Amino acid sequence: MHNHAMVELTDIDKIYRMGRVDVPALRGITLSIARGEMLAIIGASGSGKSTLMNIVGCLDKPTSGKYLLEGADVSRLNDNRLAELRNKRLGFVFQTYNLLPRATAMANVELPLVYSGILQKRKRALEALERVGLARRANHKPTELSGGEQQRVAIARALINNPALIMADEPTGNLDSVSASGIIALFQKLNADGITIILVTHEIEIARQTQRIIRLSDGRLVSDEKVKS
Repeated sequence: MHNHAMVELTDIDKIYRMGRVDVPALRGITLSIARGEMLAIIGASGSGKSTLMNIVGCLDKPTSGKYLLEGADVSRLNDNRLAELRNKRLGFVFQTYNLLPRATAMANVELPLVYSGILQKRKRALEALERVGLARRANHKPTELSGGEQQRVAIARALINNPALIMADEPTGNLDSVSASGIIALFQKLNADGITIILVTHEIEIARQTQRIIRLSDGRLVSDEKVKS
């Protein structure tokens, strides 16, 4: 099992039906992402990058083509297995932090641990907050945290189930440049710990801080380049 790529996409198409019209969002995407890579998917709005992210994240299914996640054929899984896969193997971070406003950082991070006991939740949430450098803010609510801190809480929540892959969609989109650099540095550190990271962005400066840049345009993969260090 261990020699498998993390993500293996072969000839992926995604077509949305708008009334009587077919709108292709992805056209023939073939892409392999190795375990432990940190890469950026870049493209203008409407290029298909969010659709690609949703397919890789098992939130949406391709119209045609094959998707293997850690060697498992995702298209053959039923919705329950897909949900389990998402919960156990994947972490998600979005541009808007999607935190519960009235809950503490700790309670927000514990959210994915629906079925765990209270003590285990607390311990794991604290460990996750520690990894993002926010243990001392565990009892603060989102309104008492800066944007960068809120995004760190969201990253801690994504880390809680020890995902193999974290997908981050415009994770610095709402942040000033100083907070943004801190978030990217955090992703680099998590990647150094062995987590595969896919950053979706339209900003080349952000993309250049990963190891590889995949560029999409009109649903096609137009370039795939290693970042020169």
